[in-house]
Amino acid sequence: MKKKGFVAIFEHFASVVTKATGSSTAFLLAFTTIIIWLVTGPIFNYSDTWQLIINTGTTIITFLMVFLIQKSQNKDSMAIQLKLNELIASHNKASNRLLNIEDLSEKELITLHRYYGILVEKAKRDSKVTESHSIEEAEERHEEKMKDRGKNRHPKNPN
Repeated sequence: MKKKGFVAIFEHFASVVTKATGSSTAFLLAFTTIIIWLVTGPIFNYSDTWQLIINTGTTIITFLMVFLIQKSQNKDSMAIQLKLNELIASHNKASNRLLNIEDLSEKELITLHRYYGILVEKAKRDSKVTESHSIEEAEERHEEKMKDRGKNRHPKNPN
């Protein structure tokens, strides 16, 4: 999918800047800038202007970097979600109800988290603890086990 105009230019710019600012070279450049600023303090008699230069520069860079980092994080997060969705959708035993789970409300996510907690407790009692399964399959298996246990109980031996 080719993007046109400003969006394409900004995408490319954001990608390049994000990679560059996350490098060792960028850190060394920032560190060197601070050292130079500190060394020039006595030359400028630690004036208000001397302090204002570093404060203004770091504030502007920080302000702009917040948006670039967030854009990069959003893109990475979406890519990870799509990869996970592909894995869920392609696996026979996985629950497709979990596709796009990131779109649920926090309350809905907490409810699902609690449900998985219950599922974990059920799995701990399962004889095959290394076997994994979907929510639906796990619930079915648990219900079947409960029915089987009820059928197999002899009146003289309740265990």
